[in-house]
Amino acid sequence: MNFSKDRIEWIIVALVSLVVLVLLPALNLLSPGSALHVSTFQLGVWGKYLCFAVLAMSLNLLWGYTGLLCLGQNLFFALGGYALGMYLMLMIGPDPVYNSPLPDFMDFLGYPELPPHWKPFDSFAFAALAVLWVPGLLAFIFGFLAFRARIKGVYFAILTQALTYAAALLFFRNDFTFGGNNGFTDFKTILGADLREPATLRWLFVASGILTLATYCLISWLLRTKFGKVQQAIRDSENRVRFSGYSTTSFKLFIFTLSAVLAGMAGALYVPQVGIINPSEMVAAKGLDVVVWVAVGGRGSKFGPIIGAIAVNLLKSYTTRHFPESWLIISGGLFVFVVLFMPKGIVGLPGQFRGLKAKWDARRASRTAEATA
Repeated sequence: MNFSKDRIEWIIVALVSLVVLVLLPALNLLSPGSALHVSTFQLGVWGKYLCFAVLAMSLNLLWGYTGLLCLGQNLFFALGGYALGMYLMLMIGPDPVYNSPLPDFMDFLGYPELPPHWKPFDSFAFAALAVLWVPGLLAFIFGFLAFRARIKGVYFAILTQALTYAAALLFFRNDFTFGGNNGFTDFKTILGADLREPATLRWLFVASGILTLATYCLISWLLRTKFGKVQQAIRDSENRVRFSGYSTTSFKLFIFTLSAVLAGMAGALYVPQVGIINPSEMVAAKGLDVVVWVAVGGRGSKFGPIIGAIAVNLLKSYTTRHFPESWLIISGGLFVFVVLFMPKGIVGLPGQFRGLKAKWDARRASRTAEATA
């Protein structure tokens, strides 16, 4: 039976989705003594990796398919995390030390009452919407100013990194009302469910899997539309698209805003599974990490960012345990190796090998023809 490339792709997606959304949570329900049991800790780790996969896909949508390298994608990820983190902090309840309903860092800093911009986050619905509009609004305003001025290429990348750096400096300040250097932590409940309970973490893992699948399907659909074709044409030759009568500014602004919203949603699911959010998620190094994930997996491919995010973080987990002082060197060396020898990343290796084999066969055939001439 012959299968088309698209059908094979969706068979793979269906099988992986079955494993992530059904099999792993089911194995977590088994007795800890079972050989097939998946611990809640491991489920949380893989839930974190799924959030990273969505973050990588959001950057790939912008960089791989539109040609805009953003070095601040982690900023939108962190803003989504902070938006949900504000709700989680307000759900902790009265502090036993200060006997106050305020978050503990506000009690420590002497706040008499909850700041006005915190009060709406007592509602989960408002916090969930803020996960979308906070990173989306920032991306829209920044993108509108940058794209209107026709800033692109390396200048756009530097500006996004500068934006991330400025935001990190703000969030590190104690008087910015977001916990300063320590950020938010010690979460207790979400929608009334105990975050320490395996069932709650299991559902958060499933939600991360659903978000990953939904993001993949959204990008796949978008690339098949006329919009997606224009988007990729902008990557290949923006001037030609502009001369064809399309407003490239509007296309780029929409994609930049959409990628920020996707990153914010990933950050929102990351925070309750990890149990903390602080300004360290906004530092420049974290933005470069996301670029490495996409490059290693394969920029401009649908599976590449997912593979790259998971593979690099698995490598980081192993390396930081066994060679804690060498991880940055390994990460930098990996990026350089990929740029020089794997331009299409892991997903491009089969095609790269086929190309090398074809060149080798052609050279061998040429030598054979010369020898018999």
